Amino acid sequence: MSLGSVGQKIAAKLTRRFAPSYLEVIDESHQHHGHAGARPDGESHFRVKIVAEAFRGTSRVERHRMVNEALAAELKDRVHALAVEASPPV
Repeated sequence: MSLGSVGQKIAAKLTRRFAPSYLEVIDESHQHHGHAGARPDGESHFRVKIVAEAFRGTSRVERHRMVNEALAAELKDRVHALAVEASPPV
């Protein structure tokens, strides 16, 4: 499944902010159809898998906060749920 405009914006913001060595943005909105926060037009529930040097030396909670801060506008306006898997390179 290709990303819509919201997913593309998420990917672009995370790329600019963290220069990740790996980034996957997955639109999981179809799994939440009819649930609270789901939008009829989709792009409301996402999963982000990101590996970046910027996360080295940070806790899991700090990494999640960093990602949430980078996507604050989307989380405030459009995105209902964001699952984050963030880690430094091994």
